[in-house]
Amino acid sequence: MIHSLKVLFLYCNFGLHHHSIRRRTQVPIHQGTRPDTSPELIDAFKGLATSTIGNVLDDLGIGSIGLNLRPVAPGMRFVGAALTVKEVTGAKNAYLPSEFGLGAVIDMCKPLDVVVIDNGGQQVSTWGGVASVAAVQNGVAGLVVDGGVRDADEIIEQGFPVFSRHVVPLSGKTRVKVIEINTTVKIDGMPVHPGDIIIGDASGLVVVPRDRAAEVAQRAGELEQQDRKASEEIRAGLSFTEALRKYAKL
Repeated sequence: MIHSLKVLFLYCNFGLHHHSIRRRTQVPIHQGTRPDTSPELIDAFKGLATSTIGNVLDDLGIGSIGLNLRPVAPGMRFVGAALTVKEVTGAKNAYLPSEFGLGAVIDMCKPLDVVVIDNGGQQVSTWGGVASVAAVQNGVAGLVVDGGVRDADEIIEQGFPVFSRHVVPLSGKTRVKVIEINTTVKIDGMPVHPGDIIIGDASGLVVVPRDRAAEVAQRAGELEQQDRKASEEIRAGLSFTEALRKYAKL
């Protein structure tokens, strides 16, 4: 009986020790590939409203429209190419501080990138003020987080556009781990592929598939032109009913 208890004790201690070692073993981040998205293609969406782009996506039956992620402050807007990040979240001390991984993400960013982080809507911060400073220095266009950010005042002071599900003070260090970069992620239920065009403004977020982006930009530009003409004619006396009849895509 005593021998059996000793064996059980050793087994349990070894099991706990083995589990601790396994938990502390750092697994390399899986990195996919991202196609190049030309600056000219990104520029084609500047000045286009997400509402107009959303109309085109709806007509074509492609892309995605976000509903639940909001800007940290009014007036934030961005357009850029998605650099995607997948994270997992656990309890405090679930991961090594070095597994946070955000430094590697920011260091690989290029001008006009939009960092898109899938953290499964967790109420823990994965981004803050210092990260925003580094992102601005690298020319990053914006950030989308299906999860939390903090240091909202510093983010606003930097003029860095951030859309997130939560703004929370809780640190992600030892709670959050980057597991994938430049793979397909989901943001608010929207699939986002590396290199997709992502646009955010006061109305929300839209994701445009990279391989259809030129077509979407052209159609959205035509719709915006119709909107401007309709507004001008309404100001000149055209009724809204008549405008709707004349400009069917309003």
